[in-house]
Amino acid sequence: MEIHFKIAGVLLMVLALLHFYFPKYFNWKQELGKISLINRQIMYVHSFFIAFAVFLVGLLAFTSAGELMQTALGKRISLGIGIFWGARLIIQFFGYSSKLWKGKAFETTVHIMLAVFWTCLTALFILPYFSR
Repeated sequence: MEIHFKIAGVLLMVLALLHFYFPKYFNWKQELGKISLINRQIMYVHSFFIAFAVFLVGLLAFTSAGELMQTALGKRISLGIGIFWGARLIIQFFGYSSKLWKGKAFETTVHIMLAVFWTCLTALFILPYFSR
């Protein structure tokens, strides 16, 4: 299972780095140009810190898989991370409108891939808490 944590860690760090492409891909310069300066800056700052947190969780999973699976504190931390990804899984279905992906091949593929990824992360991080 340690290898699964390491793989998840790498994937999370890659996901974090992909956040730097979001402004260009989602055309934030034009889209966010329509809102107030504070709201625009909140979007950029919060996106940075989400990416930063995801990167740090990935780094933790990659470098400390054994501790996350075997120590009492590690298991509690892992449980918390699993709950976080479980919440993200729920948001995948209830926080975004299906109009964003239904009938669009690329967007549907990404939606499904992310749902599977969030499910795997949820299970991966929660399971150690219940193992002896």
